[in-house]
Amino acid sequence: MSKVLVIGAGGVGSVAVHKMAMNSDIFSEIVLASRTKSKCDAIAESVKQRTGVTVETHQIDADDVAATTALLNAVKPKLVVNLALPYQDLSIMDACLAAGVDYMDTANYEPKDVAKFEYRWQWDYQERFKEAGLMALLGSGFDPGVTSVFAMWLKKHKLKTIRTLDILDCNGGDHGQAFATNFNPEINIREVTAPARHWENGEFVETPAMGVKQSFDFEAVGPKNMYMMYHEELESLARFIPEMERARFWMTFGDEYIKHLTVLQNVGMTRIDPVTYNGVEIIPLQFLKAVLPEPASLGPTTKGKTNIGDIATGEALDGSGEKTFYIKNICDHEDAYEETGNQAVSYTTGVPAMIGAAMVLTGAWKGDGVFNMEQFDPDPFMDMLNKHGLPWTVEELPAPLPF
Repeated sequence: MSKVLVIGAGGVGSVAVHKMAMNSDIFSEIVLASRTKSKCDAIAESVKQRTGVTVETHQIDADDVAATTALLNAVKPKLVVNLALPYQDLSIMDACLAAGVDYMDTANYEPKDVAKFEYRWQWDYQERFKEAGLMALLGSGFDPGVTSVFAMWLKKHKLKTIRTLDILDCNGGDHGQAFATNFNPEINIREVTAPARHWENGEFVETPAMGVKQSFDFEAVGPKNMYMMYHEELESLARFIPEMERARFWMTFGDEYIKHLTVLQNVGMTRIDPVTYNGVEIIPLQFLKAVLPEPASLGPTTKGKTNIGDIATGEALDGSGEKTFYIKNICDHEDAYEETGNQAVSYTTGVPAMIGAAMVLTGAWKGDGVFNMEQFDPDPFMDMLNKHGLPWTVEELPAPLPF
């Protein structure tokens, strides 16, 4: 049993802490910290009502390395689970090094002033964590996270090689809002409006944002338009599956979302550079975030399902030639809300965050240095997905994707 400190009190943090409390044999003590302590207290109250477990709460500015280090020294956790903003990854990693604590997150670092998602900054911490005898596990959400584990499970059990890989992320939920994002609006819109990139023949190929569209019929959701985007797991997958010829990431968006986003872009509301208004510098996207619905508030009204998975084509392990497999999870928004008080987009990230933390705390995954999900045995993680709310299925498809 181990003590864990979770930083971040949004929807993902709420799900992760609830699920940790439901696994007290692994998480003996849970501490939750955020810039806004009242959010931590609300989550702690919900956890107490649902599970009877007491969660200790603190206020912390995770940009402040000294203050975060002081909190770690006071709390003395075995692991820090970073569910704050991606901008804060490096400062929290610095605090972990200073305090001698293992680290985990769900999304890679990006600088505030440019929407550039790369593992380079965190991979550069490899020697420092290794020399300190500490472990850093990167990207233990769903995508990134589960999607990488899915790929490695296929490579372990079904495919000798993976020639092509497509990650398909479909949110078929309806929250009843004219325009809202299902996770942090600032991060969501930065991702969507950034140029798309996919891996092909040994390099990344860039295309305009939302410039490539395909239709796909998702089980339990139905036909949806999906758009090719860049997502950080493409970088780590290309590194750890070196034979891969092509890897793409697709995400579904409804016509209303696209319409609103297009207008917001056209009028400058998605800009991430500062503008002066009434003598005060503001960042339009951060102002937009302030007026949009809080993602954590969407749980009571969201209905429908998510469907996220990998389609991989390659040489079969059994020597039967080239085969294509589709491995996926389907999650119900209302079921997720009933269990944790959060909708499925938060649930599908918060549960893998709990499982990744469990992998580290139990020693199922261990090592000194900075690691991606692809570097570990997928089986214990996959087993926990089935047991803790994200069951998965795998099927053989008759042919590779036609596009």
